[in-house]
Formats: sequence, C-alpha cells, structure tokens
Amino acid sequence: MKLYDTPLAPNPRRVRWFLAEKGVADLPIVQLNLMQGEHRTPEHLARAGLPNVPVLELDNGTHITESVAICRYLESRYPEPNMFGRTPEETAVIEMWTRRAELLVAIPLMQYVRHTHPALAALETPDPAFAARCLKSGESGLKVLDRRLAESEWIAANRITIADIVAFAGIDFGRLVKYRPSQDMANLARWAEAMRARPAARAGGPGGA
Repeated sequence: MKLYDTPLAPNPRRVRWFLAEKGVADLPIVQLNLMQGEHRTPEHLARAGLPNVPVLELDNGTHITESVAICRYLESRYPEPNMFGRTPEETAVIEMWTRRAELLVAIPLMQYVRHTHPALAALETPDPAFAARCLKSGESGLKVLDRRLAESEWIAANRITIADIVAFAGIDFGRLVKYRPSQDMANLARWAEAMRARPAARAGGPGGA
C-alpha cells in the first residue's frame, strides 16, 4: 500500500493520526504539494478521480479517497485498537457522532480557515461572508460537542474513536488563523487537551507522520 498525503491539510491529518493510534509506521507516504498544484496533475487525477488528498493506493491498483473511507479500510487491516465499533450498537453510535463531528464542526471550521487565510487564496477565491457564516455554524456545532463531552470522556465511546479524530483535526486546523474555541466550553477544552496529550497527536500532526 501507499498513501498520498499533504502536510498541513486536516483530512490527511486524520489518516496519519489514525495510523499512529494503530501503531502502523511502515506505510510508504508520498507527499504532494497542494500550493504547487500537485493534486491537480493528470497523474494524480488519474489515480484519484478528483483533486483530492489523501489517497490510499492498494497493492491491486485500487485507489481509495475520502479520509474516513480510508480509515475504515485500514481498520479492517489493523483491527486493534478498535476505532469504529465492536458491536452493532456501538458501531452505529460511533458513525452517528462521526457524522456530527464532520458536518457540524469540521466542515464549517475548515471552510472558515480556507476562506480567511491569505495564503489559501491560491487554492480558491476567499469569500468573507461565507467564512463568517461557517464560523457561526461551526461554533454552534462545538456547543453540541461540549454538551456531549459533559457526559462522556470521549465523543462517541468509552475510548478514542474516529469521531474524536475527525472533530479534533477540524478544530485544530484553526491554528492557521489563530482560532481557538472559547474556554467557556470547559468539557470541550478538557477533551482537546487530552487529544493533544496523546502520542499519536505528534505523529499525526501537521508536519506529517
């Protein structure tokens, strides 16, 4: 297998963090430079179908895009520690919270960064009004997570799961524009500190695995 990656983007970071939690350190990684358009080359589009990163290339030539789909495949190859669910009920709850983390928090906050960081204007035209709406939406989603984390140490189960990785990678992408959630959300702050303290946080961090 081979992983096509890029250092700063949050979705590839999800996969690096997931691999680190699994203890997988021997997967070859090919770095692409998005600012130089390496994700838009004919070669990459032939493998991915879209200008997307990350991409997991399997030994049989199959290519998987979408970070959660990649992690789900890796879970089947490296089943422990379990991060997608052991029982039908647990699997459904983790899926539910992963979707919420993605739709309510990660996507709006990532869009907020993409439309406010000056350097990212090279990738798309900034839309300040859209960015403001995304920030408002994302912060509403953070309140949902804060309420959930008042009753649970982790977002979806009694251990870290893919839902935590999706949420944290999206939130922490805000570092590029010096954004941090309000410390008034004490449960979210406690959880975020626990995520930063994990060994996988460094291995799955912005600089790569």
